Amino acid sequence: MNDQQAPAKPATPDPEVIYTDKRRVSCNGGGGALGHPVVWYSLEDGEAECGYCDRKFIYKSDGATH
Repeated sequence: MNDQQAPAKPATPDPEVIYTDKRRVSCNGGGGALGHPVVWYSLEDGEAECGYCDRKFIYKSDGATH
């Protein structure tokens, strides 16, 4: 029998989380050659996740009242 273990797979990085004070955001995957088409998301529910690159956008009020 062989007691060697299979090499570990590299860990997949967690999706990027972006905090914003806007209720409507766009995502292009970071642009450039590795980007994706521009898509827009509404953060009326407080957060949204990009269907292309899994970036997570979270609405965070700055606390100011106008």
